[in-house]
Amino acid sequence: MNFVRLIPVIISCLLMGAHFSRASNMGLAIAWLVLPLLLLIRRLWVARVFQILLIIAGVIWIETTLRLVQIRQAMGESWMRLAIILAAVTLFTLLSALVFENKFLKQQFKKKRINRI
Repeated sequence: MNFVRLIPVIISCLLMGAHFSRASNMGLAIAWLVLPLLLLIRRLWVARVFQILLIIAGVIWIETTLRLVQIRQAMGESWMRLAIILAAVTLFTLLSALVFENKFLKQQFKKKRINRI
């Protein structure tokens, strides 16, 4: 059931992988594509890393949107549809960072106590 709750995070990672693949940055593309495997480690730090990375990804989408809109405007082409689609992707990516605030996932990714002998 927790897998279903993590689907937005996984989709966001796949979108970032596709973005960097299209930009011919295969190192970052592969990193974003294998990043969801880190979700198998149920630790608090994993949730926080994903939240930070998804916020960074949102900023990357904003920068990409602005750059592509400027290019389209300079070429005299239509840009509104592009802006709407990338704004939706940006919003989806940023909101997927909030998935880890779900009470069920908070329990799954909670800090583990270390038993001292």
